[in-house]
Amino acid sequence: MIIKYLSFSISIAFISWIVGMLINAFIRKTDFYQNHLNHLNFIKSEKLNKIIGLPVFKWMVRNTFFKFFNQKLKLKGKIDKAGLIKLRAEMTTSETDHLIAFIFVTCFAIVAFYNFKFKSGGIIMFVNILMNLYPSLLQQENKRRIDQFINKF
Repeated sequence: MIIKYLSFSISIAFISWIVGMLINAFIRKTDFYQNHLNHLNFIKSEKLNKIIGLPVFKWMVRNTFFKFFNQKLKLKGKIDKAGLIKLRAEMTTSETDHLIAFIFVTCFAIVAFYNFKFKSGGIIMFVNILMNLYPSLLQQENKRRIDQFINKF
């Protein structure tokens, strides 16, 4: 039964990425996106990022098949301010895609909890956190680092 819940959760997470990209495509040009979503920063503390295991997640993204998912999030060639600004914009897009996907999957988990399917809802949220929340937090951390480089130029 756990395998069934896990496979369902992973399937919903992959579908949520598409949903996140579609919704984000519609809101990307809005003032709300430019003024608020462009500057999200949930966890500012490096220490807290270490406590929740973000460095381990970063290692997993760099050293597993996940590194092939979004090739736009890499610097190529000479590093200049324009390249960093473009990379930051791509990171913001990716971050927002994952946040929208996180909200989408959370709705499934809430329905599962509402129907007293606690094991199913818990597994859905666990997978959701790993596949949507952590990537978003990683993008926020990377954006903070890029902002430091941009300010140096």
